[in-house]
Amino acid sequence: MKNTFDTIIVGMGAAALKCVDELKRIGRKSVLILTDDVLDGTSRNAGSDKQTYYKLTLSGDEPDSVREMAQTLFDGGCVDGPNALCEAALSANCFLRLCDLGVPFPMNKYGEYIGYKTDHDPRRRATSAGPLTSKMMTEALEKSVRYQNAEIRNGQMALRIIVKDGAARGVIALDLETKTFTPYFCNHLVWATGGPSDVYAHVSYPTKHHGMTGALYLAGAAGANLTEWQNGLGSVQPRWNVSGTYMQALPKFVSTDKDGNDEREFLSDGFKDAGDMLTSVFLKGYQWPFDVRKAFDGSSRVDLLVQAEIRNGRRVFLDFRANPIADIFDFSLLSKEAYDYLKNAGAFLDTPIERLSHMNYPAIEFYASKGVDLYAEKLEIALCAQHMNGGVMVDQWWETTIKNLYAVGEVAGTHGVYRPGGSALNAGQVGGARAARKITRKAETEAIALDAFSEIESLKNLLHSCLSDESNLDKRRREEALEMSRIAAAIREKTALSSFLEHTKSLLKNFKSEIKIASMEEAASLFRFYDTLVSRMMILTAMEQYALSGGVNRGSGLYTENGIPQENAPFDPNGKNIQAVKMQNGEIAVSVREVYPIPEDDDFFENVWREFRENKW
Repeated sequence: MKNTFDTIIVGMGAAALKCVDELKRIGRKSVLILTDDVLDGTSRNAGSDKQTYYKLTLSGDEPDSVREMAQTLFDGGCVDGPNALCEAALSANCFLRLCDLGVPFPMNKYGEYIGYKTDHDPRRRATSAGPLTSKMMTEALEKSVRYQNAEIRNGQMALRIIVKDGAARGVIALDLETKTFTPYFCNHLVWATGGPSDVYAHVSYPTKHHGMTGALYLAGAAGANLTEWQNGLGSVQPRWNVSGTYMQALPKFVSTDKDGNDEREFLSDGFKDAGDMLTSVFLKGYQWPFDVRKAFDGSSRVDLLVQAEIRNGRRVFLDFRANPIADIFDFSLLSKEAYDYLKNAGAFLDTPIERLSHMNYPAIEFYASKGVDLYAEKLEIALCAQHMNGGVMVDQWWETTIKNLYAVGEVAGTHGVYRPGGSALNAGQVGGARAARKITRKAETEAIALDAFSEIESLKNLLHSCLSDESNLDKRRREEALEMSRIAAAIREKTALSSFLEHTKSLLKNFKSEIKIASMEEAASLFRFYDTLVSRMMILTAMEQYALSGGVNRGSGLYTENGIPQENAPFDPNGKNIQAVKMQNGEIAVSVREVYPIPEDDDFFENVWREFRENKW
């Protein structure tokens, strides 16, 4: 079977499929999609109460512009200006392509695509097709690329990137059925495997998503802003973000012991009065991500109180059947902002479930589809990692520090510290489009097959060295992920970061002797765990160096000394620097540079037109 192509895309989420859709529309033929399962991944399986897509304003009389949107993205901190400008400039183009493909984004009777305000958004650029927006995007793009006869090879888990002379030349994949290794060769490689979701135990990522970011670092690609994540409240089973209307319905927060007994309300202990508590719960709806700026006097105090209960060995639940602090509950206790919102929504109803049903019934239907009846039972939650804002460093074409290797979607580290809600979906579409356009600036040719014997033998050796009579893989994966969530998630214990980093390095060095599997059926899980450990090592290195440089309390990272939060001024408070982490000669090098500003190019039409015709950029 043919294994040489001009372009290979690894992954089958919305960003990967956007790249393929663009390549095919431009006329490329030698294109291959490699995926371990066409039905897996975050795009196809994740969502929230109304999953947000962020784009340029396309309705109403509120002024907006490409440069203004770019400035909003740039002002989030630790964002390169060229990437921010690209994400703003192509946002309408990519959004309207999705509309043409059938994604049902709402419009009014005049054809305007209406919007609403989301977190970190000064305009009303956000829109949504409902709780499953990214799933609809993925399905629409898949239908398009299949119609264009894109070749898809399912059951192929990409494990290692083949690099020669500083350029990506292919990938080695594990066939999940035969458990054999196959090299695929290409001139251009696009990596779209999403974020490293298995790093943490408490995550909102769907169970059908794992990521494969470590392969990029092993190949020598640099990471950017690996300290930066987005954390927020999410349900444990199923994994789902409890943002938006789930919070604005004002559910009751309770905690229990590990067996579900000793139930008590606990939020009121952390607020000055009932009105402050109720308002903070409401504001979690559109201030959903954990934000250290709101951790001591704002809505993110809710996150800290939830996390404190869990760290004390208790379980936390939302109960939509009863009002919080029921003996004194009253809408008049809310702030004017929260009171007016619920009043205008017609949501002055008796219970949280009635309010949720009135404002967003599909949010209830989602849980019902997963076997959870919010009318009859509590919903267990935790403070969860939901999205990695850092990732692999890319330029304005989403090309990594390795030539001809592109990273698109969540795996690309373009989001900085504070990104507007929904901007990740836009960034994935823009990144896929930009990579495709850079690739098509070169003539299409078949790649040359290289000798990959040593790389394949190394993978075989790793696999067979771990075979044993008994398996400890699942147990070790759970233990390691729980420890990462305890030490280096939203709350980061500075002294523990270093010791856990050394532990991670030791585990990788002794992986063959410490990690065991009982059969070849665990091969995929084994390689995923190894890849996760590589990603974790890079992330912990970034966090440790950031802390040692004086950095504290930024974005979704609250740094502590012996469990005591540090409230002093943060390192790089204005987000003017980007931290790079890269493997070099067996060691990890960390460096910091200033962000690139938003370009101020000549926009005189004839000059741009001439450069466009002559393909000068």
